Amino acid sequence: MDWIDRFAGLSQLEDSLRNTLVSKSQIVNLPQKTVLFGPGNSPENLLLLLDGVVRVQQITEGGREIVLYRVHAGESCVLTTACLLAYENYAAEGIAETDVKAVAIPRIVFDDLVAGSKSFRNFVFSAYSRRITDLFHVIEEIAFQKVDIRLAHKLVELAGPDDKLSATHAQLAAELGTAREVISRQLQEFQRRGWVSTARGAVTLTDRSALETLSEAG
Repeated sequence: MDWIDRFAGLSQLEDSLRNTLVSKSQIVNLPQKTVLFGPGNSPENLLLLLDGVVRVQQITEGGREIVLYRVHAGESCVLTTACLLAYENYAAEGIAETDVKAVAIPRIVFDDLVAGSKSFRNFVFSAYSRRITDLFHVIEEIAFQKVDIRLAHKLVELAGPDDKLSATHAQLAAELGTAREVISRQLQEFQRRGWVSTARGAVTLTDRSALETLSEAG
């Protein structure tokens, strides 16, 4: 089994196209914290993740970070897809949150397959539509859901089995698309209720069930 079989949509490609894709693509290994792309850059490849996590975020004019989504193993980056299709430069940045192993499909190969293969087009646009739906969900949360509910959900999501997570108030603010001061105030309230304890760059969940109950209120 080659890497193509890691991606359900690509496994349906004709043998000749599978061979073209494998022979003309390259496996790349990128260390943690590598900046894969940034605003103003033009995409040269479509990356399909085999291992690791890539965080895609945008920096506001005021310098605030907003996490848009994460790309995990078995997925591609919708922003890269959009920029490749529209011949546009990136408006956000992608950072390797862990060590990353990926397949790099060159732009010319991407263009040829989108134009000539229905199976490849279906793969590209299926992944694209799923991620666009996720992005609308992020926008809906930022616009309409209360910060306390969103923060409770994020803490439960990010905490490890020991109920601890390493994150600064600024990093949590970036996750939720809000200001650091807002997160600090909300964490103080959670701590007052006995739901969390905080230290520099770390949060411990002391009442996970209470946070889960709040996170489900939205």
